[in-house]
Amino acid sequence: MVFKRLLGSLGVGGPTVDTVLAPGAARPGGVLPGHVQLVGGTADHDVEHVALELVARVEAEHGGHGEDEGVVVFGRHTVGGDFRLAAGERRSVPFTVPLPWETPVTELYGQPLGTVLGVRTELAVAGARDKGDLDRLTVAPLPAQEAVLEAFGQLGFGFRSADLEYGRIGGTGQQLPFYQEIELTPPPRYAHQVNEIELTFLAVPGALEVVLEADKRGGPFADGHDALSRFTVSHEGAAGPRDWNALVDGWVRELVEHRASYGSHAVYGHESGALSGGAGLAVGVAGGLVAAEVVDEVGDFFEGEPEDGFEDEGDA
Repeated sequence: MVFKRLLGSLGVGGPTVDTVLAPGAARPGGVLPGHVQLVGGTADHDVEHVALELVARVEAEHGGHGEDEGVVVFGRHTVGGDFRLAAGERRSVPFTVPLPWETPVTELYGQPLGTVLGVRTELAVAGARDKGDLDRLTVAPLPAQEAVLEAFGQLGFGFRSADLEYGRIGGTGQQLPFYQEIELTPPPRYAHQVNEIELTFLAVPGALEVVLEADKRGGPFADGHDALSRFTVSHEGAAGPRDWNALVDGWVRELVEHRASYGSHAVYGHESGALSGGAGLAVGVAGGLVAAEVVDEVGDFFEGEPEDGFEDEGDA
């Protein structure tokens, strides 16, 4: 899928910019290819730089006083510049931008999760900067992420929502200033122990850290407190034989039955068994649990949105 939006120019008669992303979804830790199409205005202009920003819609809690939403820049790359763009000239600036390993997932089996990411293009000409061109960024899960999500679906968990939370999870190697929470509803076998399970992926080049948090029910099992556990799997393990259902079910049992304390850590090695097929969790997504308009609003949300004091990443 190609996203093309001509949203702005540097004044009347100035050059215009249109960024075209390569078809298909990107993946965390991969690259985002495309090109920036420039069209000269009514006069020659000296282009200082063409830069791309990776932006995300993020929620920030304020100590029990509600939440705010804002834009966080989680990557910035200069892809061209220091050239003269003649009047009426058409020029294409190709790029291949790396994505952070912790880039949130926006879809599962082609169904949107509700997480909003974008690529914002900045054109600097003679001291003036324009950030008018914005394109939606679609990110599919890594194979290990997909296997974990699929296992939750096969175990009967349902998809509730996915959002980005500003802040850091203590005791992890988190790099970005925010993290993704995928909220799952429990199947009947766990419904008496937990209200929901929140899933966070923190990927690095060699492995995937899975953070699970249980919003626990009160009573003899839990005293109503949340519990959190962390587990690690290798990316290579997603391609080999492994009983993901048994693996993930073991994680859940440790989390809800043994009342895992905050920061507990378990590393799992190779296990035998077959990878289960199907698209269990995607059924909930496709079933209307994510409103379509949340994806369509990307331009309305990002366009002209202030940073709200949220942290930005520097130039890469």
